[in-house]
Amino acid sequence: MKKRLTYYSLIFAGIFWTCSNEVVERYTPTPVALEMPALFEDKILNPILPADNPQTTEGIALGKKLFFDPILSGDNTQACADCHAPQNAFSDADRFSEGIDGSIGRRNSMPLFNLAWNYEEKFFWDGRVFSLEHQAFQPVTDPTEMKNTWANVILKLQQHSQYPGLFQQAFGNATIDSTLVTKAIAQFERTLISSNSKFDKFLLGESTLSPEEQRGFDVFMDENKGDCFHCHGSDNNPLWTDNQFHNNGLDATFSDLGLGKFTGDPSDNGKFKTPSLRNLAFTAPYMHDGRFATLEEVIHHYSEGLKPSPTIDPLMKKVAQGGVRLTEQDKSDLKAFLLSLSDYDFINNPDFNNQ
Repeated sequence: MKKRLTYYSLIFAGIFWTCSNEVVERYTPTPVALEMPALFEDKILNPILPADNPQTTEGIALGKKLFFDPILSGDNTQACADCHAPQNAFSDADRFSEGIDGSIGRRNSMPLFNLAWNYEEKFFWDGRVFSLEHQAFQPVTDPTEMKNTWANVILKLQQHSQYPGLFQQAFGNATIDSTLVTKAIAQFERTLISSNSKFDKFLLGESTLSPEEQRGFDVFMDENKGDCFHCHGSDNNPLWTDNQFHNNGLDATFSDLGLGKFTGDPSDNGKFKTPSLRNLAFTAPYMHDGRFATLEEVIHHYSEGLKPSPTIDPLMKKVAQGGVRLTEQDKSDLKAFLLSLSDYDFINNPDFNNQ
C-alpha cells in the first residue's frame, strides 16, 4: 500500500518513472489568451479557438519556428514565410509564387491576418478547406509549392535535434505527426492580428482623417458612388471583409472556376473569397490571380471595367455601364481612404518576424 501511495504521489506531483527508474518531469504548456483588439471587443467579435488546439506559449513558439523553417519543403529550400512574407502582410509580392523546383502557381498568395475571425472557416481563395488547421496541410504536398510528402516531413522533424523536445513541450508528445505540425502552425497564425491602422486609431478617437481620407470613406459608403461596403463592411466591421464568395466581374468566362470547382454548383463559378481591405499598402498585386499591380487598377475595374457573366454578383449593380463611374477626384480620395487601413505596426511586429 505504501508503494502504491508513493506512485500516486508522484503522478500528482507531475512526474513519472521510466523503465530505467529515471525521473522525468512532465511539462504542462502555458496557456495564453489571444489578444482582443479594442475595436473587435466593441463589436463583440469573438475569435474561433478550437477546443482541441488551445493557444499556448510553447505551441505558438513551435508554430512560428515551423512557419519560417524550410524543413517542411521537399528540398529544404522553401518555408511558409517565403510565400507569406511579414513585410507583405504575410502575402507574396510576386503575382504567382514559385515552388521549390521552379513550378509556378496560378493564384496570388493570400495575406495572413485576423484568421481567427474567419467565422465560416472556409480558407483559400476558393474556400476548398475548412478550418485553419486543415489549411496548413495542403501547401506541404502541393506540387507547385513545397512538393513534399508528410511522411518525409515527419521523418525529418523526428530526426531533428530540437523538434522532438519542442513538440514534447507544446503537446506533451515527442512523437511527431502531421496533425501536431498543423496545430502548431495554426496557433502561430492566430496570433497574426492586425488592428492598428490609422483608420482604427480614428475610430478609437486617437487620430484624425485627412480631408481626402474622409471623402474617400464617404465614396466607399455611398451606394451611388463606390458602393464598396456590401462586400467589405464598414466602420462597424473591423475585419473589412464579409469572408464570403463573390463574382466581382473580373471575367466574362472562367478559366478558373473558383468556388464552383469545389461545390460543383455552376452558380458558384467565378466566385472567390472577399479579401480584407486591411494592409493594401503591402499586399500588391491584387485579386485572386494578382492581375492588378496597383490600387489605381483595382479602382478602375470597379469604376468602368466590370465584365458581365451569368454568375456576376447582384451587388455589381452597375455592370451594364461597366461600373460605378467614379470621377478622378473620387478615385483619388477612395485610394487615400483604402491606404488608411494599412497597419505598419503589424508588418514591423518582432513577434511576427523571424528573429
